[in-house]
Amino acid sequence: MASISSLNQLPCKTLQITCKYSKPTSKISTFPSKTEVHKPISIKQSTNPKPRFTVQATKYDQDDEWGPEVEQIKPSGVAVAEEEPPKPKEPSEIDLLKKELTDAFYGTNRGLSASSETRAEIVELITQLESKNPTPAPTEALTLLNGRWILAYTSFSGLFPLLSRGNLPLLRVEEISQTIDSENFAVQNSVVFAGPLTTTEISTNAKFEVRSPKRVQIKFDEGIIRTPQLTDSIEFPENVEFLGQKIDLSPFKGLITSVQDTASSVAKSISNQPPIKFPISTDSAQSWLLTTYLDDELRISRGDAGSVFVLIKEGSPLLKP
Repeated sequence: MASISSLNQLPCKTLQITCKYSKPTSKISTFPSKTEVHKPISIKQSTNPKPRFTVQATKYDQDDEWGPEVEQIKPSGVAVAEEEPPKPKEPSEIDLLKKELTDAFYGTNRGLSASSETRAEIVELITQLESKNPTPAPTEALTLLNGRWILAYTSFSGLFPLLSRGNLPLLRVEEISQTIDSENFAVQNSVVFAGPLTTTEISTNAKFEVRSPKRVQIKFDEGIIRTPQLTDSIEFPENVEFLGQKIDLSPFKGLITSVQDTASSVAKSISNQPPIKFPISTDSAQSWLLTTYLDDELRISRGDAGSVFVLIKEGSPLLKP
């Protein structure tokens, strides 16, 4: 019987061995060789089936000194190629314009401190975005209008006196926002003032009516002054600037500590008081608003006298400096 090892002399690429089981037998077939004759061998019959091997040889290029290439095989036995990691998504032209616009807002205090050159740059970017508005009929996509929007920039001169209060010592406008509830056609405008001792919010409630695919009419009906929230931790700057002069506050640190202790004890009692509400019934307490750009994170609106408002949806990465 020719030995299996003699088959190794054949040029081959892979050696596949298939094992099949045959029925128990007491006889073995012998294959006489040209150079050797085997004597019959008696074997006791076994109750276990004996494996039968089939050998298959595949030729390969003998010039390949490294032999066959080995493929990576999963445990299931299926060879797979390694997947390349997905390439990052390229920013669109609109994404680049929005980033450039929000970068231009830096240091303008929502438009109050913007120079004439910066205003011109912002107006140009706003015009480009309006020409690429992905939502041509914003009032027909009210779900996009839903949510809380943070004012990032405005040219409305009526807000400048309010924004200028942020230049007073120990007082600043922390946030101006607009919350839209499209299901109830309601709008709430809010301004949050922050000082070393308290934060106070003043807001107005209004209803709006859809007048065109882009325009809504807003009528204010109620004003709300929320109870000042006293802070448990008071942080005073080391100095403040007032009328061009820097005032050193370090000598007042002892007084500040005693005020802080008093504020902490009073905070709980005052903060639980209900807000103060008052009606707004004047005929002038209404305006219209034209939305000229809208997507899921940025809104541009134009109001009376051509004033512009740029608002960013709460939670958007555009709010991060």
